Amino acid sequence: MRLYFIIILCTFSTIVFSQKAINTSTLTIEQIMKGDDFVGYSPAGISWSEDSKTIYFSWNPEMDTLRSLYKVNIDGGKPVKVSIEEQKMLPSGGIYNKDGSRKLFTKNGDIFIMNTSSGEITQITNTVDPEFGAQFSGDETKIIYNSGGNLFTISENGIITQLTNFRRGNKRDEPRKTANEQFLEAQQMELFDILRERKAERELQQARNKELQPKRPYEYYYGDKNMSSIQASPDLKFITFRLTKNAPDKPTDVPNYVSESGFTQDLRARPKVGSPQDTYEFGIYDIEKDTVYLVDTKQIPAIYNKPAFLKDYHKGSEPYKDQYEKPREVSFFGPIFSEDSKAVVNITSQDNKDRWIMLLDLPTGKLKLLDHQHDDAWIGGPGVGWFGGNNLGWLSDNKTLYFQSEKTGYSHLYLVDVISGEQKALTNGKFEIRSADLSHDKQYFYITANAEGPHEQHFYKLSVNGGKLEKITQIIGNNEVTLSPNEQYLAVRYSYSNKPWELYVMENRTGAQMKQITQSTTAEFNKYKWRDPEIVWFKASDGVEVPARIYRPAKPKKGGPAVIFVHGAGYLQNVHKWWSSYSREYMFHNLLADNGYTVLDIDYRASDGYGRDWRTAIYRYMGGRDLQDQVDGAKFLVNNYNIGKDKIGIYGGSYGGFITLMALFNSPGTFKSGAGLRSVTDWAHYNHGYTNNILNSPQEDSIAYHRSSPINFAEGLKDNLLILHGMVDVNVHFQDVVRLSQRLIELKKDNWEFAVYPLEDHGFVESSSWTDEYKRIFKLFQETLK
Repeated sequence: MRLYFIIILCTFSTIVFSQKAINTSTLTIEQIMKGDDFVGYSPAGISWSEDSKTIYFSWNPEMDTLRSLYKVNIDGGKPVKVSIEEQKMLPSGGIYNKDGSRKLFTKNGDIFIMNTSSGEITQITNTVDPEFGAQFSGDETKIIYNSGGNLFTISENGIITQLTNFRRGNKRDEPRKTANEQFLEAQQMELFDILRERKAERELQQARNKELQPKRPYEYYYGDKNMSSIQASPDLKFITFRLTKNAPDKPTDVPNYVSESGFTQDLRARPKVGSPQDTYEFGIYDIEKDTVYLVDTKQIPAIYNKPAFLKDYHKGSEPYKDQYEKPREVSFFGPIFSEDSKAVVNITSQDNKDRWIMLLDLPTGKLKLLDHQHDDAWIGGPGVGWFGGNNLGWLSDNKTLYFQSEKTGYSHLYLVDVISGEQKALTNGKFEIRSADLSHDKQYFYITANAEGPHEQHFYKLSVNGGKLEKITQIIGNNEVTLSPNEQYLAVRYSYSNKPWELYVMENRTGAQMKQITQSTTAEFNKYKWRDPEIVWFKASDGVEVPARIYRPAKPKKGGPAVIFVHGAGYLQNVHKWWSSYSREYMFHNLLADNGYTVLDIDYRASDGYGRDWRTAIYRYMGGRDLQDQVDGAKFLVNNYNIGKDKIGIYGGSYGGFITLMALFNSPGTFKSGAGLRSVTDWAHYNHGYTNNILNSPQEDSIAYHRSSPINFAEGLKDNLLILHGMVDVNVHFQDVVRLSQRLIELKKDNWEFAVYPLEDHGFVESSSWTDEYKRIFKLFQETLK
């Protein structure tokens, strides 16, 4: 076993590879690992001016140290840098009033209002204490905002009114007198007339002073909890809020050995999966009644239900009980208010097996079920939850709510009448609604979807009454659209498989032409003819068709080598027809193909873009179906592309590194060699938010954790393994691979190598680290697969 440290590798760039490791591509690893400095900096962070004539975006065509803000007029001209002075005046986000004539926003902790016709901006506040969350009241006569954990309003004539008096901690009561003190005081009152008279006079004066005081909001103390999500109903009759009780979890420390101070510093990082979790309560403040009450979660349907997997652990002769004695913990999102102050909340169980959309009766705190989605695995999908957010909103009739759900197996758009409970599906089919936003007049949805197939994304228009999706963008690839405020134009960030992201503009209508605004790629990047990888489908061992991208040499040889790349995150898509977020890996695959390799890049089970069943196929068994897809991919290469059975390698980072380890440990002989970058080696040491959804908690589902963690199968290593990891990785901790290394040492394995990067986190930053990492990977494949 060899151990490499990047800090002693100042001579590594001069190392001469053995004859087998010679690179025959016109590309070099040093080039492609420069990332944006080689490719060019694509435009990002797209926004519009309020008059819909100017597009703003972040860009760096001059290869400066930092990106800058640029602007371009849609009528023509070249993009120009925006001055610092102009940037100071630009609005930051914000919300419009009903007719769109005014825009309210906060910037640097102060409130501003813009006249959208003239562009004139008026500063409302200029304070040291920040204001945030500014919005219009329902009648638009007041501005509601949060400051210091309380809500206030500013009227049109500048009067500031405090709506809430929420206070952390506990109210101080008058000290309770002892029995002796009470006896002595009573004796004094009995003996002395003047003391009695003075006390009566004092109490009378206090009562009168209280009557003279102006009405103030109810003083509500919330103890040692944290308060957040404070919102006012549009009619200003109710305030809602969320209380969080922080769990006594144990954070982890990641040592930083190469610090500016010269001392080892501990970086505070996340707790581990299965640690105690925060708990939440949802409260309502009735302004008129001046009282606070909490929503009772016992009224939520199925709230006592246990997750199905627990039955696997039932022992004994007593019948299994499928319900808890106490309601499950939940988290609240919202409320989402209609213009007439109806309130809807999205409630998710802490185990993420259930999602409820419920109408909240503010005066009583009662809940009415509008939609319930249950999943024995976990709730997720675009616009639904987990990585997808929660997409909810009201139509103009103030009784119809739109939402997204995976109830059919794919995330689609639905309507529900909150009075009758009647639902209507607006979209359906084997595709996903990636995002859906309501037009200003609330008559249309603007939708991004993969309706043409999972490997391209387009922008659509759909009536709120349903019907056919009207496809606006036409060019195959990915079309990330930012709609102009007047909804007449689209700023499109577009890319294709071998063409990085560029900015385009077009009219918001079917058939309109996209006009390119930016040209970001470098002359050096443009010299090379980048492959447009073919998308193929192969049949897995369970009969399911699995998609992949394939890169082929110009002159493939019979019995030649191949490499399978495993993307990270699990829930991520890399088989598609747009520029990959794995741009360095895409370029590396071109280099590999130039050197005679066939490269297969699989959207294995768990990947994004293919619906619920694909996403949850790894439930309780990471390294099951997802690994088998890699093994079946290797067989596909041998049977269909004349790849040598003993000349296949595998590599990937993060989740891809985890799969690489599982492949070498649990399917020896399938892959001659593998490189695991920033790999998870034991899921019991990863974070809670991600892992608990897929494997439950380690203390409750030890079976899932044992069969899913590579460290338990390290004895199976027979092929060549290269481990690479950043030492200040606060996501997948360096501890993961240190523990695995110790396991391999005790197992007396000697066909593995280990390179560490002292100054790198999970996502590498320095091109020197990227270069070192991929030189090692290339050398591994050249020496073991050729």
